[in-house]
Amino acid sequence: MSASRLQERSRLLQAVRSFFFSQGYIEVDTPIRLPIPLPEAHIKPFFSEGWFLHSSPEQCMKRLLARGCTQLFQICHCFRKEEVGRYHQTEFTMLEWYCAGWSYRELMEECEEFLRQLVRAVPGLPGIKDAHSLQWQGRTIPLAPPWQRITVAEAFHAYADMTVAQALATDMFDEVLVTRIEPHLGWDTPVFLYDYPVELGSLARRKQGNDSVAERFELYIGGIEIANGFSELIDPEEQRRRFAAEMNKAQELGNPYPELPEKFLADLANIGDTAGIALGLDRLFMFLLGCASVAEAMSMIFEEL
Repeated sequence: MSASRLQERSRLLQAVRSFFFSQGYIEVDTPIRLPIPLPEAHIKPFFSEGWFLHSSPEQCMKRLLARGCTQLFQICHCFRKEEVGRYHQTEFTMLEWYCAGWSYRELMEECEEFLRQLVRAVPGLPGIKDAHSLQWQGRTIPLAPPWQRITVAEAFHAYADMTVAQALATDMFDEVLVTRIEPHLGWDTPVFLYDYPVELGSLARRKQGNDSVAERFELYIGGIEIANGFSELIDPEEQRRRFAAEMNKAQELGNPYPELPEKFLADLANIGDTAGIALGLDRLFMFLLGCASVAEAMSMIFEEL
């Protein structure tokens, strides 16, 4: 990354923090090494002297919510063993925030406002066409509200040749989502894809009136997933059952987890209704800086070390 692009990234980081301070959030700084990670079957953590580098600050941030905090945000490096590619790095920068008393619906609205204000706060960047739109791969993506909201079931009906139930039954959900659905999302406006099957929302609460889906959403811009948010599951016993299911899946995939995070489960009982979201800052900055890959939007990547 050149010196000028470093300055642009610095402006973006400052604008991110300014937004959350203006909304009454407090910034926190939690440990990146954990003795026990949250079980997620498809996430492979890095080991560190018998502990684990966190793949997200979620575990510690929720424990701070249990202590009475109501609005938290954090910008930190996260680590996941995954294939390195155009939109992936094994070490990356995450923005995560939580607001007590909210559901995923209020969180979607705040996510919209956050991105619109961020664009207005840093004019002149290569990926920003004007104060109300982005420019990506030669196309203009308007940011005017409201952004599109489409359920997972609706997206499968519109773009796939099978239902959600069929995709789950044949273990093809991720493949269909990535190859047939995602390329269509987020071009006319950013898109919130929401109401995921409950099997794919291990930390999200069930939707009232339809317990087959979880109150989870993902934000897409230009065919790329930028953020993942949900109404938090705060029932310790249901969370325990879901973690056990994730551990079984991880075992089958050759990615065993050692034990359940008991301290985290104990603290869930002290958290009221809350919504939280994790947003990949490097991917977002890739758009705003007009980069072709996340690596170009990062100050340094592991191949340079």
